[in-house]
Amino acid sequence: MPPQKIIDSPRVPRLGPYSQAVRVGDFIFTAGQAGIDPTSGAVAGDDFEAQARQAFMNLRTLLEDAGSGMDQVIKVTCFVADPDAFSRLNELFSEYFSINPPVRSTPMVSLPRGLKFSIDAIAVVRSAP
Repeated sequence: MPPQKIIDSPRVPRLGPYSQAVRVGDFIFTAGQAGIDPTSGAVAGDDFEAQARQAFMNLRTLLEDAGSGMDQVIKVTCFVADPDAFSRLNELFSEYFSINPPVRSTPMVSLPRGLKFSIDAIAVVRSAP
């Protein structure tokens, strides 16, 4: 197995004792990114959209810090607490992954702290220019 490099971003909140991302070869594997405001550490609003937008921004930041980006994502898992939010998720997904959207799984789950959404990703490392 290729060596792995642990990536922790000081710009993204971490909720527990885990690595935020791991790079193995040319791949980045992220932990779930929730709708937590990185400045306050609080849940980013009471509604699905506010939390999901923050989670997508946290994912973007983490991927950038890991040497990748949203356009390099090949697989995501979106964890959704409310099945009624599925259509809104599709709209947001189209916004954040407007070109060549990644493969997606979307389990309906119970999340801690009143969270309504979390997303993890597998991405490739951005090639050097």
